[in-house]
Amino acid sequence: MPDRHDPDFTELWPHSRTSAALGRRLVFATLLFCLFFTLATVAVRTWFAWNNNVKAMNAELHLIDQVFQGTLAKAVWEMDRDALKEQLDSVASAAPVGQVTLRIVRPGRDPEILERRRSTEPDPDPASAPSLHRDLAVTPYPDAREQVGDLTIVGDPRLLWQRLWKEVAVIIITQVIQSLALAGLIMAMFNRTVTVHVRHVARHLSQLTPATLGRRLRLRRQRRNDDELDLLQAGVNLVQEKLATYLQRQHEDELALAASRDQLAELVEQRTAELRAANVRLEALSRFDPLTGLANRRHFDELKAVEFNRALRHGHPLSVLMCDIDHFKAYNDSHGHAMGDQCLSNVAIVMSSVFSRSGELVARLGGEEFAILLPGFDLLQAHQAAEQLQAALAGAQLAHGASPVSPYMTISIGVAELDRATMDRFDQLLQRADQALYRAKSQGRARSVS
Repeated sequence: MPDRHDPDFTELWPHSRTSAALGRRLVFATLLFCLFFTLATVAVRTWFAWNNNVKAMNAELHLIDQVFQGTLAKAVWEMDRDALKEQLDSVASAAPVGQVTLRIVRPGRDPEILERRRSTEPDPDPASAPSLHRDLAVTPYPDAREQVGDLTIVGDPRLLWQRLWKEVAVIIITQVIQSLALAGLIMAMFNRTVTVHVRHVARHLSQLTPATLGRRLRLRRQRRNDDELDLLQAGVNLVQEKLATYLQRQHEDELALAASRDQLAELVEQRTAELRAANVRLEALSRFDPLTGLANRRHFDELKAVEFNRALRHGHPLSVLMCDIDHFKAYNDSHGHAMGDQCLSNVAIVMSSVFSRSGELVARLGGEEFAILLPGFDLLQAHQAAEQLQAALAGAQLAHGASPVSPYMTISIGVAELDRATMDRFDQLLQRADQALYRAKSQGRARSVS
Protein backbone atom coordinates (compact mmCIF):
# COMPACT_ATOMS: atom_id res chain seq x y z
CA MET A 1 0.00 0.00 0.00
CA PRO A 2 1.53 3.37 -0.97
CA ASP A 3 2.22 6.00 1.62
CA ARG A 4 0.03 9.10 1.36
CA HIS A 5 3.08 11.24 2.06
CA ASP A 6 4.99 9.69 -0.84
CA PRO A 7 5.54 12.36 -3.56
CA ASP A 8 4.60 9.93 -6.37
CA PHE A 9 1.29 9.16 -4.68
CA THR A 10 0.62 12.86 -4.15
CA GLU A 11 1.37 13.57 -7.79
CA LEU A 12 -1.03 10.88 -8.96
CA TRP A 13 -3.73 11.82 -6.45
CA PRO A 14 -3.39 15.56 -5.81
CA HIS A 15 -6.63 15.72 -3.80
CA SER A 16 -5.90 12.75 -1.51
CA ARG A 17 -4.83 14.91 1.43
CA THR A 18 -7.58 17.51 1.32
CA SER A 19 -10.59 15.53 0.07
CA ALA A 20 -12.99 14.12 2.62
CA ALA A 21 -13.71 10.39 2.55
CA LEU A 22 -16.49 9.42 0.21
CA GLY A 23 -18.40 7.77 3.04
CA ARG A 24 -18.24 10.89 5.22
CA ARG A 25 -19.40 13.04 2.34
CA LEU A 26 -22.30 10.64 1.76
CA VAL A 27 -23.21 10.75 5.46
CA PHE A 28 -23.00 14.52 5.43
CA ALA A 29 -25.30 14.64 2.41
CA THR A 30 -27.63 12.15 4.08
CA LEU A 31 -27.70 14.19 7.29
CA LEU A 32 -28.37 17.32 5.29
CA PHE A 33 -31.23 15.58 3.52
CA CYS A 34 -32.51 14.22 6.83
CA LEU A 35 -32.34 17.72 8.30
CA PHE A 36 -34.51 19.14 5.54
CA PHE A 37 -36.76 16.10 5.70
CA THR A 38 -37.02 16.47 9.48
CA LEU A 39 -37.87 20.15 9.20
CA ALA A 40 -40.51 19.44 6.58
CA THR A 41 -41.93 16.52 8.56
CA VAL A 42 -41.95 18.51 11.81
CA ALA A 43 -43.70 21.38 10.05
CA VAL A 44 -46.37 19.08 8.58
CA ARG A 45 -46.89 17.15 11.81
CA THR A 46 -46.95 20.39 13.81
CA TRP A 47 -49.63 21.72 11.49
CA PHE A 48 -51.72 18.59 12.00
CA ALA A 49 -51.09 18.71 15.75
CA TRP A 50 -52.20 22.35 15.89
CA ASN A 51 -55.40 21.59 13.97
CA ASN A 52 -56.11 18.58 16.22
CA ASN A 53 -55.56 20.70 19.36
CA VAL A 54 -57.83 23.42 17.99
CA LYS A 55 -60.50 20.81 17.21
CA ALA A 56 -60.09 19.26 20.66
CA MET A 57 -60.38 22.65 22.41
CA ASN A 58 -63.37 23.51 20.27
CA ALA A 59 -65.04 20.25 21.33
CA GLU A 60 -64.26 21.06 24.97
CA LEU A 61 -65.82 24.49 24.57
CA HIS A 62 -68.97 22.92 23.09
CA LEU A 63 -69.13 20.55 26.04
CA ILE A 64 -68.79 23.43 28.50
CA ASP A 65 -71.47 25.32 26.61
CA GLN A 66 -73.84 22.35 26.82
CA VAL A 67 -73.24 22.07 30.56
CA PHE A 68 -73.68 25.74 31.53
CA GLN A 69 -75.94 27.17 28.83
CA GLY A 70 -79.22 26.24 30.51
CA THR A 71 -78.22 27.25 34.03
CA LEU A 72 -76.84 30.59 32.85
CA ALA A 73 -80.02 31.36 30.90
CA LYS A 74 -82.12 30.45 33.94
CA ALA A 75 -80.02 32.63 36.26
CA VAL A 76 -80.33 35.58 33.89
CA TRP A 77 -84.08 35.11 33.53
CA GLU A 78 -84.59 34.88 37.30
CA MET A 79 -82.10 37.76 37.86
CA ASP A 80 -80.27 35.67 40.42
CA ARG A 81 -76.98 37.59 40.71
CA ASP A 82 -75.31 35.12 43.05
CA ALA A 83 -76.10 32.14 40.87
CA LEU A 84 -75.08 34.05 37.76
CA LYS A 85 -71.72 35.04 39.26
CA GLU A 86 -71.12 31.48 40.44
CA GLN A 87 -71.94 30.03 37.02
CA LEU A 88 -69.67 32.54 35.22
CA ASP A 89 -66.82 31.80 37.62
CA SER A 90 -67.31 28.08 37.02
CA VAL A 91 -67.18 28.53 33.25
CA ALA A 92 -64.09 30.77 33.46
CA SER A 93 -62.32 28.30 35.74
CA ALA A 94 -62.63 25.45 33.22
CA ALA A 95 -59.23 24.44 31.84
CA PRO A 96 -59.69 25.25 28.11
CA VAL A 97 -61.47 28.60 28.75
CA GLY A 98 -59.48 31.82 28.46
CA GLN A 99 -62.32 34.37 28.48
CA VAL A 100 -66.11 34.37 29.04
CA THR A 101 -68.34 37.23 27.95
CA LEU A 102 -72.06 37.32 28.87
CA ARG A 103 -74.28 39.96 27.33
CA ILE A 104 -77.66 40.33 29.13
CA VAL A 105 -80.52 41.80 27.09
CA ARG A 106 -83.51 43.41 28.81
CA PRO A 107 -86.31 45.28 27.02
CA GLY A 108 -86.01 49.04 27.31
CA ARG A 109 -82.50 48.94 28.83
CA ASP A 110 -78.96 48.91 27.47
CA PRO A 111 -77.35 45.47 27.31
CA GLU A 112 -75.34 44.51 30.41
CA ILE A 113 -71.98 42.84 29.74
CA LEU A 114 -70.28 40.55 32.24
CA GLU A 115 -66.79 39.30 31.50
CA ARG A 116 -64.39 36.85 33.14
CA ARG A 117 -60.75 36.27 32.08
CA ARG A 118 -58.40 33.56 33.22
CA SER A 119 -55.41 35.93 33.34
CA THR A 120 -55.02 39.68 33.52
CA GLU A 121 -51.94 39.54 31.26
CA PRO A 122 -52.51 39.98 27.50
CA ASP A 123 -52.80 36.74 25.54
CA PRO A 124 -49.85 35.89 23.23
CA ASP A 125 -52.08 35.33 20.20
CA PRO A 126 -55.79 35.63 21.08
CA ALA A 127 -56.89 35.10 17.47
CA SER A 128 -55.32 31.62 17.41
CA ALA A 129 -57.70 30.12 20.01
CA PRO A 130 -61.17 28.92 18.97
CA SER A 131 -64.27 30.70 20.21
CA LEU A 132 -67.92 29.80 20.66
CA HIS A 133 -70.90 32.16 20.51
CA ARG A 134 -74.36 31.09 21.70
CA ASP A 135 -77.68 32.87 22.20
CA LEU A 136 -79.17 32.33 25.69
CA ALA A 137 -82.91 31.71 25.74
CA VAL A 138 -85.48 30.38 28.20
CA THR A 139 -88.93 28.83 27.79
CA PRO A 140 -91.14 30.51 30.36
CA TYR A 141 -94.19 28.54 29.20
CA PRO A 142 -94.85 25.95 26.48
CA ASP A 143 -94.34 27.02 22.90
CA ALA A 144 -92.67 30.27 24.02
CA ARG A 145 -89.00 31.16 23.70
CA GLU A 146 -87.51 34.31 25.18
CA GLN A 147 -83.92 35.41 24.43
CA VAL A 148 -82.23 36.80 27.52
CA GLY A 149 -78.72 37.41 26.13
CA ASP A 150 -75.79 35.74 24.41
CA LEU A 151 -72.69 33.96 25.63
CA THR A 152 -69.19 34.03 24.05
CA ILE A 153 -66.57 31.53 25.23
CA VAL A 154 -63.01 31.98 23.96
CA GLY A 155 -60.39 29.26 24.34
CA ASP A 156 -57.19 29.79 26.29
CA PRO A 157 -54.35 30.38 23.77
CA ARG A 158 -51.71 29.73 26.45
CA LEU A 159 -53.08 26.25 27.07
CA LEU A 160 -53.30 25.68 23.31
CA TRP A 161 -49.64 26.59 22.80
CA GLN A 162 -48.55 24.55 25.84
CA ARG A 163 -50.19 21.45 24.40
CA LEU A 164 -48.66 22.16 21.00
CA TRP A 165 -45.10 22.58 22.32
CA LYS A 166 -45.30 19.30 24.18
CA GLU A 167 -46.31 17.50 20.98
CA VAL A 168 -43.67 19.36 18.93
CA ALA A 169 -40.95 18.31 21.37
CA VAL A 170 -41.95 14.66 20.98
CA ILE A 171 -42.10 15.03 17.18
CA ILE A 172 -38.64 16.63 17.00
CA ILE A 173 -37.03 14.02 19.24
CA THR A 174 -38.48 11.09 17.27
CA GLN A 175 -37.53 12.61 13.91
CA VAL A 176 -33.95 13.37 15.02
CA ILE A 177 -33.51 9.83 16.32
CA GLN A 178 -34.83 8.40 13.04
CA SER A 179 -32.53 10.63 10.98
CA LEU A 180 -29.41 9.78 12.99
CA ALA A 181 -30.19 6.08 12.84
CA LEU A 182 -30.73 6.27 9.08
CA ALA A 183 -27.46 8.18 8.53
CA GLY A 184 -25.51 5.70 10.65
CA LEU A 185 -26.99 2.73 8.81
CA ILE A 186 -26.20 4.27 5.42
CA MET A 187 -22.61 5.05 6.46
CA ALA A 188 -22.02 1.51 7.73
CA MET A 189 -23.47 -0.12 4.61
CA PHE A 190 -21.68 2.26 2.25
CA ASN A 191 -18.34 1.77 3.99
CA ARG A 192 -18.67 -2.01 3.88
CA THR A 193 -19.96 -2.35 0.32
CA VAL A 194 -18.33 0.57 -1.51
CA THR A 195 -15.63 2.55 0.32
CA VAL A 196 -13.29 -0.42 0.95
CA HIS A 197 -13.32 -1.45 -2.69
CA VAL A 198 -12.96 2.11 -4.00
CA ARG A 199 -9.83 2.54 -1.85
CA HIS A 200 -8.49 -0.72 -3.26
CA VAL A 201 -9.05 0.61 -6.79
CA ALA A 202 -7.28 3.86 -5.85
CA ARG A 203 -4.25 1.97 -4.50
CA HIS A 204 -4.12 -0.18 -7.61
CA LEU A 205 -4.23 2.85 -9.90
CA SER A 206 -1.61 4.72 -7.87
CA GLN A 207 0.86 1.86 -8.42
CA LEU A 208 0.37 1.68 -12.18
CA THR A 209 3.34 2.37 -14.45
CA PRO A 210 3.90 1.61 -18.14
CA ALA A 211 5.69 -1.54 -17.03
CA THR A 212 2.82 -2.76 -14.78
CA LEU A 213 -0.10 -2.16 -17.10
CA GLY A 214 -0.45 -5.93 -17.55
CA ARG A 215 -1.31 -6.48 -13.87
CA ARG A 216 -5.08 -6.83 -13.64
CA LEU A 217 -7.29 -5.36 -10.92
CA ARG A 218 -9.10 -7.88 -8.70
CA LEU A 219 -11.48 -6.64 -6.00
CA ARG A 220 -11.64 -8.59 -2.75
CA ARG A 221 -15.25 -9.64 -2.94
CA GLN A 222 -16.70 -13.01 -2.01
CA ARG A 223 -18.69 -13.39 -5.19
CA ARG A 224 -19.43 -11.60 -8.42
CA ASN A 225 -22.55 -9.44 -8.21
CA ASP A 226 -22.58 -7.89 -11.68
CA ASP A 227 -23.06 -4.47 -10.11
CA GLU A 228 -21.33 -1.11 -10.51
CA LEU A 229 -18.16 -2.24 -8.71
CA ASP A 230 -17.79 -5.21 -11.06
CA LEU A 231 -18.31 -2.85 -13.98
CA LEU A 232 -15.64 -0.54 -12.51
CA GLN A 233 -13.21 -3.48 -12.19
CA ALA A 234 -13.83 -4.58 -15.77
CA GLY A 235 -13.56 -0.98 -16.97
CA VAL A 236 -10.20 -0.43 -15.23
CA ASN A 237 -8.78 -3.64 -16.69
CA LEU A 238 -10.09 -2.71 -20.15
CA VAL A 239 -8.54 0.76 -19.88
CA GLN A 240 -5.22 -0.77 -18.88
CA GLU A 241 -5.26 -3.06 -21.91
CA LYS A 242 -6.15 -0.23 -24.26
CA LEU A 243 -3.57 2.05 -22.68
CA ALA A 244 -0.84 -0.56 -23.13
CA THR A 245 -1.84 -1.02 -26.77
CA TYR A 246 -1.97 2.74 -27.24
CA LEU A 247 1.50 3.27 -25.76
CA GLN A 248 2.92 0.62 -28.07
CA ARG A 249 1.29 2.19 -31.10
CA GLN A 250 2.35 5.64 -29.98
CA HIS A 251 5.96 4.52 -29.84
CA GLU A 252 5.71 3.09 -33.35
CA ASP A 253 3.95 6.24 -34.60
CA GLU A 254 6.64 8.46 -33.09
CA LEU A 255 9.29 6.58 -35.01
CA ALA A 256 7.29 6.90 -38.24
CA LEU A 257 6.56 10.56 -37.53
CA ALA A 258 10.22 11.38 -37.00
CA ALA A 259 11.06 9.76 -40.35
CA SER A 260 8.43 11.74 -42.31
CA ARG A 261 8.59 15.09 -40.49
CA ASP A 262 10.56 16.93 -43.17
CA GLN A 263 8.39 15.56 -45.95
CA LEU A 264 5.27 16.57 -44.06
CA ALA A 265 6.61 20.09 -43.54
CA GLU A 266 7.16 20.52 -47.29
CA LEU A 267 3.70 19.16 -48.02
CA VAL A 268 2.14 21.51 -45.47
CA GLU A 269 3.90 24.48 -47.01
CA GLN A 270 2.69 23.48 -50.47
CA ARG A 271 -0.88 22.98 -49.30
CA THR A 272 -0.77 26.30 -47.44
CA ALA A 273 0.20 28.14 -50.59
CA GLU A 274 -2.59 26.41 -52.53
CA LEU A 275 -5.04 27.26 -49.76
CA ARG A 276 -4.08 30.93 -49.86
CA ALA A 277 -4.63 31.02 -53.62
CA ALA A 278 -7.96 29.23 -53.23
CA ASN A 279 -9.02 31.70 -50.53
CA VAL A 280 -8.20 34.60 -52.84
CA ARG A 281 -10.31 33.05 -55.60
CA LEU A 282 -13.08 32.22 -53.16
CA GLU A 283 -13.12 35.77 -51.82
CA ALA A 284 -13.49 37.09 -55.38
CA LEU A 285 -16.25 34.58 -56.20
CA SER A 286 -18.12 35.35 -52.99
CA ARG A 287 -18.67 38.95 -54.12
CA PHE A 288 -19.97 38.30 -57.64
CA ASP A 289 -22.90 36.38 -59.08
CA PRO A 290 -21.49 33.37 -60.99
CA LEU A 291 -24.27 33.43 -63.62
CA THR A 292 -24.31 37.12 -64.62
CA GLY A 293 -20.91 38.32 -63.44
CA LEU A 294 -22.61 41.18 -61.59
CA ALA A 295 -22.10 41.99 -57.91
CA ASN A 296 -24.07 39.69 -55.63
CA ARG A 297 -26.21 40.55 -52.62
CA ARG A 298 -23.23 40.38 -50.24
CA HIS A 299 -21.15 42.85 -52.27
CA PHE A 300 -24.17 45.12 -52.66
CA ASP A 301 -24.75 45.11 -48.87
CA GLU A 302 -21.11 46.03 -48.24
CA LEU A 303 -21.08 48.98 -50.67
CA LYS A 304 -24.56 50.31 -49.89
CA ALA A 305 -23.57 51.15 -46.31
CA VAL A 306 -20.42 52.93 -47.49
CA GLU A 307 -22.25 55.04 -50.08
CA PHE A 308 -25.14 55.74 -47.73
CA ASN A 309 -22.86 57.07 -44.98
CA ARG A 310 -20.85 59.07 -47.53
CA ALA A 311 -23.99 60.70 -48.90
CA LEU A 312 -25.15 61.62 -45.38
CA ARG A 313 -21.73 62.96 -44.39
CA HIS A 314 -21.09 65.12 -47.50
CA GLY A 315 -24.69 65.97 -48.39
CA HIS A 316 -24.46 64.34 -51.84
CA PRO A 317 -27.53 62.87 -53.53
CA LEU A 318 -27.94 59.09 -53.66
CA SER A 319 -30.47 57.11 -55.69
CA VAL A 320 -31.38 53.43 -56.11
CA LEU A 321 -33.05 51.58 -58.97
CA MET A 322 -34.94 48.36 -58.19
CA CYS A 323 -35.38 46.35 -61.41
CA ASP A 324 -37.45 43.26 -62.09
CA ILE A 325 -37.67 41.38 -65.42
CA ASP A 326 -41.32 41.27 -66.51
CA HIS A 327 -43.01 37.86 -66.64
CA PHE A 328 -39.71 36.01 -66.22
CA LYS A 329 -41.43 32.94 -64.75
CA ALA A 330 -43.51 32.62 -67.91
CA TYR A 331 -40.28 32.92 -69.92
CA ASN A 332 -38.73 30.08 -67.93
CA ASP A 333 -41.83 27.92 -68.30
CA SER A 334 -42.02 28.40 -72.08
CA HIS A 335 -38.31 28.51 -73.04
CA GLY A 336 -36.72 26.35 -70.33
CA HIS A 337 -34.34 27.20 -67.48
CA ALA A 338 -31.25 27.09 -69.67
CA MET A 339 -32.68 29.85 -71.88
CA GLY A 340 -33.77 31.66 -68.71
CA ASP A 341 -30.17 31.70 -67.44
CA GLN A 342 -29.01 32.99 -70.84
CA CYS A 343 -31.67 35.70 -70.68
CA LEU A 344 -30.42 36.82 -67.26
CA SER A 345 -26.88 37.01 -68.63
CA ASN A 346 -28.04 39.09 -71.62
CA VAL A 347 -29.97 41.52 -69.39
CA ALA A 348 -26.90 41.81 -67.14
CA ILE A 349 -24.75 42.72 -70.18
CA VAL A 350 -27.20 45.50 -71.11
CA MET A 351 -27.22 46.84 -67.55
CA SER A 352 -23.41 46.79 -67.36
CA SER A 353 -23.18 48.71 -70.65
CA VAL A 354 -25.50 51.46 -69.38
CA PHE A 355 -24.02 51.78 -65.90
CA SER A 356 -20.27 51.53 -66.35
CA ARG A 357 -19.07 54.75 -64.72
CA SER A 358 -17.03 54.77 -61.52
CA GLY A 359 -19.16 54.38 -58.38
CA GLU A 360 -22.19 52.95 -60.18
CA LEU A 361 -22.96 49.41 -59.00
CA VAL A 362 -25.24 46.87 -60.66
CA ALA A 363 -26.08 43.87 -58.46
CA ARG A 364 -28.27 40.81 -58.82
CA LEU A 365 -30.23 40.41 -55.59
CA GLY A 366 -31.75 37.07 -56.53
CA GLY A 367 -33.80 35.46 -59.30
CA GLU A 368 -34.81 38.12 -61.83
CA GLU A 369 -34.42 41.01 -59.36
CA PHE A 370 -31.61 43.56 -59.75
CA ALA A 371 -30.56 46.69 -57.84
CA ILE A 372 -28.52 49.61 -59.17
CA LEU A 373 -26.72 51.97 -56.78
CA LEU A 374 -26.24 55.49 -58.20
CA PRO A 375 -24.10 57.79 -55.99
CA GLY A 376 -24.38 61.47 -56.92
CA PHE A 377 -27.71 60.99 -58.80
CA ASP A 378 -30.75 62.95 -57.74
CA LEU A 379 -34.27 61.72 -58.47
CA LEU A 380 -34.48 63.33 -61.93
CA GLN A 381 -31.10 61.99 -63.02
CA ALA A 382 -31.93 58.57 -61.68
CA HIS A 383 -35.23 58.57 -63.57
CA GLN A 384 -33.40 59.53 -66.79
CA ALA A 385 -30.91 56.71 -66.18
CA ALA A 386 -33.82 54.28 -65.75
CA GLU A 387 -35.27 55.41 -69.07
CA GLN A 388 -31.84 54.91 -70.72
CA LEU A 389 -31.84 51.35 -69.38
CA GLN A 390 -35.35 50.78 -70.74
CA ALA A 391 -34.25 52.07 -74.13
CA ALA A 392 -31.06 49.99 -74.18
CA LEU A 393 -33.00 46.82 -73.32
CA ALA A 394 -35.55 47.58 -76.02
CA GLY A 395 -32.72 48.10 -78.50
CA ALA A 396 -31.26 44.69 -77.59
CA GLN A 397 -34.55 43.07 -78.73
CA LEU A 398 -34.33 40.00 -76.53
CA ALA A 399 -37.27 37.85 -77.63
CA HIS A 400 -39.94 37.02 -75.05
CA GLY A 401 -42.74 35.07 -76.66
CA ALA A 402 -44.63 34.48 -73.41
CA SER A 403 -44.93 38.14 -72.37
CA PRO A 404 -48.33 39.83 -72.64
CA VAL A 405 -46.60 43.23 -72.53
CA SER A 406 -44.21 43.07 -75.49
CA PRO A 407 -42.69 40.50 -77.85
CA TYR A 408 -39.33 41.49 -76.41
CA MET A 409 -37.87 41.35 -72.94
CA THR A 410 -38.93 44.32 -70.74
CA ILE A 411 -38.24 45.34 -67.17
CA SER A 412 -40.08 47.30 -64.48
CA ILE A 413 -38.03 49.81 -62.50
CA GLY A 414 -38.66 51.53 -59.17
CA VAL A 415 -36.67 54.73 -58.57
CA ALA A 416 -36.02 56.29 -55.14
CA GLU A 417 -33.75 59.08 -53.86
CA LEU A 418 -32.30 59.48 -50.36
CA ASP A 419 -34.35 61.83 -48.18
CA ARG A 420 -32.16 62.89 -45.26
CA ALA A 421 -35.10 64.24 -43.27
CA THR A 422 -36.93 60.91 -43.08
CA MET A 423 -34.27 58.25 -43.73
CA ASP A 424 -31.52 57.22 -41.35
CA ARG A 425 -30.99 53.71 -42.75
CA PHE A 426 -30.32 52.47 -46.26
CA ASP A 427 -33.06 49.87 -45.91
CA GLN A 428 -35.60 52.70 -45.85
CA LEU A 429 -34.29 53.95 -49.21
CA LEU A 430 -34.36 50.41 -50.61
CA GLN A 431 -37.89 49.94 -49.34
CA ARG A 432 -38.96 53.19 -51.04
CA ALA A 433 -37.50 51.92 -54.34
CA ASP A 434 -39.22 48.56 -53.84
CA GLN A 435 -42.56 50.31 -53.31
CA ALA A 436 -42.01 52.27 -56.54
CA LEU A 437 -41.24 48.97 -58.33
CA TYR A 438 -44.50 47.55 -57.05
CA ARG A 439 -46.38 50.55 -58.47
CA ALA A 440 -44.62 50.13 -61.82
CA LYS A 441 -45.83 46.51 -61.96
CA SER A 442 -49.36 47.42 -60.93
CA GLN A 443 -49.48 50.13 -63.65
CA GLY A 444 -48.81 47.62 -66.44
CA ARG A 445 -45.04 46.86 -66.21
CA ALA A 446 -42.38 47.84 -68.78
CA ARG A 447 -41.96 51.26 -67.15
CA SER A 448 -40.08 53.15 -64.48
CA VAL A 449 -41.86 54.81 -61.53
CA SER A 450 -40.36 57.15 -58.94
